[in-house]
Amino acid sequence: MAQQQKISLTRYLVEQQRADGLIPGQLRLLLEVVARACKSISQAVNKGALGGVLGTAESENVQGEIQKKLDIIANEVLIEANEWGGHLAAMASEEMDSIYVVPNRYPQGEYLLMFDPLDGSSNIDVNVSIGTIFSVLKKPDDTPGVQEADFLQAGTQQVAAGYCIYGPQTTLVLTVGNGVDMFTLDREQGSFVLTQQDIQIPADTKEFAINMSNMRHWDEPMKRYIDECLAGKEGPRGKDFNMRWIASMVADVHRILMRGGVFMYPWDKREPEKAGKLRLMYEANPMSWLVEQAGGAATNGKQRILDLKPTKLHERVSVMLGSRNEVERLTQYHAEKA
Repeated sequence: MAQQQKISLTRYLVEQQRADGLIPGQLRLLLEVVARACKSISQAVNKGALGGVLGTAESENVQGEIQKKLDIIANEVLIEANEWGGHLAAMASEEMDSIYVVPNRYPQGEYLLMFDPLDGSSNIDVNVSIGTIFSVLKKPDDTPGVQEADFLQAGTQQVAAGYCIYGPQTTLVLTVGNGVDMFTLDREQGSFVLTQQDIQIPADTKEFAINMSNMRHWDEPMKRYIDECLAGKEGPRGKDFNMRWIASMVADVHRILMRGGVFMYPWDKREPEKAGKLRLMYEANPMSWLVEQAGGAATNGKQRILDLKPTKLHERVSVMLGSRNEVERLTQYHAEKA
């Protein structure tokens, strides 16, 4: 990188806008604002105990999960950064019960923004990587005003998606439907700089990520797949596997984008009426699109996640994503059982 001119996120977005009109001006501004909000969240995360932001707030989110102080701060940062710019009609967040319509005092734009403001809350207080996940949709033209139903679009309708991971480096990973590019925050300059283009996930892997403590609750196809991985060289897979589980989806997906692997958060018997644990709109859709754009695959065990039509804002889904050949095998095992 030393000889080359550093390309900032702003320049990258402007050039994408100029190229085949890949991104309209409004979307470019929206992505810049989201990136700026992520910089603020990154600073709060970095301060940690010094900023008085660690620990639990006295509240629960819509899922009944205890909120961390940083969850709430990150949510507020994203709303305040995005509400006044004129490029958004409304926002939805994993931390809010219902949609947040842009107030009347600001102009309304044509986009809808969804986010998980701080993914991996259980890792906030233990200094393990956490992140922000976001997804952008276009508001349907034919509806006056904006309502919750406008958000209920399949993942294939996304016009931009990405995440920012707050780890040893703060890294922004983005797709606008033209591959996956990565930017690293240069703290001296205060700007995101393009550090990797057209990320590709290897089709094969020897690494899987799952919470093994839930094994007794899984469905048979899931148990079969993991049993075969654990059997190693002597087993039907003929190779030894490694296991990883960070419990921040952002960090697990980031590792897969960097070196391959498969991530699984399947349905289990503890809450049989729920399709899974992860949220379709805030987590599964943006991550599935990123993974597909990088040559990987993402299914719920039966069908492609991006084809699912959401029926409610906080819908949950079973997730299997990453290296294509492993995801296809998993899906095949589920099909055989069905």
